[in-house]
Order: sequence, then C-alpha cells, then structure tokens
Amino acid sequence: MLTPTEDISKVLPEHFILFSPRDIVSGDFYWITENKDRIVCIVADCTGHGVPGAFMSMLGIAYLNEVNSKNPNISAGEMLDELREHVIHSLHQRGLMGENQDGMDITAMIIDRDLKNMQFAGANNPLFLIREGKLNEYKPDKMPIGIHGMVKTPFTNHKIKLNKGDMLYSFSDGYADQFGGPGGKKFMIKRFKEILLELHKKPVHEQKTELNEALRNWMADTRQVDDILVMGIRV
Repeated sequence: MLTPTEDISKVLPEHFILFSPRDIVSGDFYWITENKDRIVCIVADCTGHGVPGAFMSMLGIAYLNEVNSKNPNISAGEMLDELREHVIHSLHQRGLMGENQDGMDITAMIIDRDLKNMQFAGANNPLFLIREGKLNEYKPDKMPIGIHGMVKTPFTNHKIKLNKGDMLYSFSDGYADQFGGPGGKKFMIKRFKEILLELHKKPVHEQKTELNEALRNWMADTRQVDDILVMGIRV
C-alpha cells in the first residue's frame, strides 16, 4: 500500500526514503501523491509496530486517499483535522479511562511547485529544513492523530517560502530512539541533527546510504527497537 518508488521519483526527482521496519510489516508509513502543482508528502508513525502498527498504517493510508480525493485543495492542517476525526470515529474513541488510545504522529507537507512554497502541519512530528548550512526546525502541535485532551483544537497550518537547494527532512522517532553506541544509549535527536548538517549538501542517494551506515554502526549488535523512517527532499 506504500506509494511505489517509481511514482515518487516522477514527482520528486531528488529525494530519498530510508525505510526499515522492525518486523516484516511496519507501523511507520509514507504516502505521496500529486495533484496538479501540489505534491502531498506524509510521513507517519503509528502506535505500535509489527501487525498492530501495520493495521493502523493501512487505516491511515485509506483515509488519506479519501480525504485528498474529496478535497484536492485541502490545507495540511485541515488534512490532519479530518484524519483525526476519521481515526477517532473508526476506533470508537470517547476519551474514557482504559479505552483504546491508538493513533499516529504525522508530518504533513504540501509542496507547491508553481508558487515555490509549502505548507506544513505536524502531529507530534517536526519538520527540518536545512538552508545554507543552517537547520531550521518547524515545531509540530503537541497532539496526536487520535483521541486527546486537545481534540477540538485545529492543527496549525504553517506556510514556508522555499528556495532552490533547500533540503527538507521528515521522520519518525525510530532513528533517534535507537539504542547502541558506548553504554547502549539512544542515538538522540541532537546527534541526528548533526549528521543531517554534515550530509545535506551531498546527493540524496549518498545521504540515504550514509544515514543507514551511521545507524547500523551505532547499533552494532543491538536489536532494532522500533520502525525507522526518514524522508529527505531537495527542493
């Protein structure tokens, strides 16, 4: 159900996707579609991994198809609002003690090639933009796609002007949370930012290879603890 590589390359010639499920199937997923001059890119991290996570991934992909087909001009923030409504309704979530708390964290990007800008909305997942050697972090809303105390609060729709050569990075928490290295500690988001700054000028296929090698070297003999997903796009 993931968007085929060939289709992604047609709309995003310079991109990479580092996708490493912990098990055979994954609770992380990516979804990319094109509508005229708009490219919609989703990176999502669902509750759990393996089969339970994969069921949530399938649910998310199905609803993204539905939401975007009904309203091709939907904003990134509105997309997350509608996706949250669908998930809450499907899982019969009412906010009661002890009920199902499944959901997903998402980075949603809508890139407009004509206007040279983009929209970003995040459910617990940020967006990194590296421009001229500086990393800019766009913060997400601290709420998931699912039941939450702020369920009536709309997701923030950020508008970002793009420059040629900008590198965009969206990701799940699996990379930064992987254990390894001296003392078996987490890789951590600070180290992840540092490696992106080191790599961002390189061709995207080299970035993917070196990100993967850095993580495998960090892990050594440590077991992979979560699904891993990193997407990089050069504007």
